[in-house]
Amino acid sequence: MADEAPIKDARRRSIAPLARLFPYLRRYRALVAGALVSLVLAAATTLTLPVAVRRMIDHGFNEAQAGVIHSYFAMLVVIAAVLAAASALRYYFVITIGERVVADLRRDVFAHVTTLSPAFFDTARSGEIVSRLTADAAQIKSVVGATASQALRNAIMAIGGAAMMVVTSPRLSLMVLGAIPVIVLVLVGFGRSVRARSRHAQDMLAEAGAFAGEQIVAVRTLQAFTNEKLVVGKFAAAVDRAFLAARSSIKARAVLTFFAIFFIFSSVVAVLWFGSRDVLSGAMTAGTLSQFLLYAVLAAGALGSLSEVWGEISQAAGAAERMSDILEEKPGIAAPAVPHPLPAKALGAVEFREVSFAYPTRSDRPTLKNLSFTVRPGETVAIVGPSGAGKSTVFSLLMRFYDPEHGAVFIDGVDLRDADPLEVRSRMAVVPQDVAIFADTAAANIAYGNPVASREAIEAAARDALADTFLRGLQNGYDTQVGERGITLSGGQRQRIGIARAILRDAPILLLDEATSALDAESETLVQSALEHLMKGRTTLVIAHRLATVLKADRILVLDDGEIVEEGTHRSLVQKNGLYARLARMQFERGADAFEAAE
Repeated sequence: MADEAPIKDARRRSIAPLARLFPYLRRYRALVAGALVSLVLAAATTLTLPVAVRRMIDHGFNEAQAGVIHSYFAMLVVIAAVLAAASALRYYFVITIGERVVADLRRDVFAHVTTLSPAFFDTARSGEIVSRLTADAAQIKSVVGATASQALRNAIMAIGGAAMMVVTSPRLSLMVLGAIPVIVLVLVGFGRSVRARSRHAQDMLAEAGAFAGEQIVAVRTLQAFTNEKLVVGKFAAAVDRAFLAARSSIKARAVLTFFAIFFIFSSVVAVLWFGSRDVLSGAMTAGTLSQFLLYAVLAAGALGSLSEVWGEISQAAGAAERMSDILEEKPGIAAPAVPHPLPAKALGAVEFREVSFAYPTRSDRPTLKNLSFTVRPGETVAIVGPSGAGKSTVFSLLMRFYDPEHGAVFIDGVDLRDADPLEVRSRMAVVPQDVAIFADTAAANIAYGNPVASREAIEAAARDALADTFLRGLQNGYDTQVGERGITLSGGQRQRIGIARAILRDAPILLLDEATSALDAESETLVQSALEHLMKGRTTLVIAHRLATVLKADRILVLDDGEIVEEGTHRSLVQKNGLYARLARMQFERGADAFEAAE
């Protein structure tokens, strides 16, 4: 999977992807049965109308037949009532099915996306995935609901009308039915073109949506650099590409509709011409010709409508294919068939044993090379090194977002490849440099660390993280909506919410990834105090440039180009005057005087 595109770009030549919706339809057999019964009833009722018309015409409109005529019109009212009831029921059933199936499909696709490995998201764009959950799902909903029932109704009407045409006049039927193979060929031929162009249009629309999503998320950066015109121009170009692709699909559908309707109604005109000659010669009554003509019009209209909905079905097939591509994507990291359980009593021991790794998108550039180290339970180990040395990769492998190409990673003596990733990650709490804050309340954001935690536990975690004071000062306290990505909070406040989240998780292994590097001095002091409380009694791995954090580590591992080049305490590494000493003088923000004092 490493070098595969995250979303397949197959261009199938059929509507087969729609067959993948059948398992969803089977869940609602009663609704489907109700829709089919009401649909067949509506079509059958419509097909009785031409018979009534023939009888009225053949019996004539005179005083002697007034009673018969009255009964026919009364029956037409009954037929209209049945048709209206059947149509209303059909609408209810099919729209309900469409909404229910697409809701299930969206849920399953989203649930599957959450299981995919980070390697998938290294190349997939979140905006495109969201487009599949929204725009593509809406396309499928339209077809599963209204369009599919219209297509089935038109098919029944076309078949029923053709059958009644044969019963009414076999000779005239041959003329009309002879056009059907031509129409079918046109439908099939143009349908392939419509499908290919529809999928291309959907891809272009997803690309535009993905670009818009990126820019909206970074709107402050956009405005800070006054790039409004640049971004608007790029989005306009993406929208224009989507429009041109959609117009190409529309043209193909328009041509398809033209040929289908032209051939169908041309055959009806020919029938009317020849039928009128039969009426004049006495070989056929005017009522029979009217009945035949009505059936021909019904069948022709059904086929013409079928050509239109076929284009919509083709578009939905493309949308179903795109969503199915995600469902077919296999997670690169998955639990083995029989996972090896981690010890019931978590110790927090960590070991990297001769680990080598390269990211799938950069397979020619190894990030870690034969890396080996151990962290004892309760020990605090700092990992430092220049950018690109592989520090964050250590955390990614430890959380089993990726598997090493060579060697193994162990927690409490268990190879992570033999364990369930969910169990592995449940024993870790992470405080990253950029804490993810969601558009929810402050309390809900803290509870992200333990969704079943009580309100008392949430507030206790906030107090330990030194966040309680500022949270109670918000407009609605803990129930204040903090905005998308916590936009209403400062960097230090977001960081302390992240720490409270980690405290609430109460995991034996703590991972701190540059947790204080982006903070001002005052915020850093508060966050550092909160971190010290959090680190007590836990195995802690720290990626940091801040001197205060590194000074208090039991050991420091210095990485360079994916390898450990130095190891020891702050004092011993400074005395070596190697890479660590050079990085400390260059990067520690307390300056040379503080550095010398720390020695």
